[in-house]
Amino acid sequence: MSRRLTSQLVLERLVAVPDGAGGQHESWEALGTVWGEVKPRSGRESLGEAGQVSVTGFRIMVRAAAQGHSARPLPEQRFRDGTRVFRINSVTEADPEARFLMCLCDEEVAT
Repeated sequence: MSRRLTSQLVLERLVAVPDGAGGQHESWEALGTVWGEVKPRSGRESLGEAGQVSVTGFRIMVRAAAQGHSARPLPEQRFRDGTRVFRINSVTEADPEARFLMCLCDEEVAT
C-alpha cells in the first residue's frame, strides 16, 4: 500500500524548565522533523479549560523508527504543523514489515 507522506511535522516532547525562582514550568521541545500522512477520523464537541472546544481525531502515518529511538513518536508527545497541534494518544506498527507507524492523535480547536 502506497503512503503519501506529504505533511512536514515537528515531533515535540514536554519538558520541565527551571523558572529561575526555584520552581519550574512546562515547555515543548522539538525532537526533529518527520514527514507524515495526516487523515481525519472523527470529531466531537468537548468542554476544555478555556471553554467549548472541537476535538478532531486524526490518523498520522510516519516512517518507522526502532523502539527507544528519539525519532519514534510516543504517547503524550505531539506533532506540530505550523499552528496546528496533534496530541499523540497511541502508536503502533501500521504494516507487517514495520515500515510505518500509525499514530492516533487529537487536535483541539477553541470554538
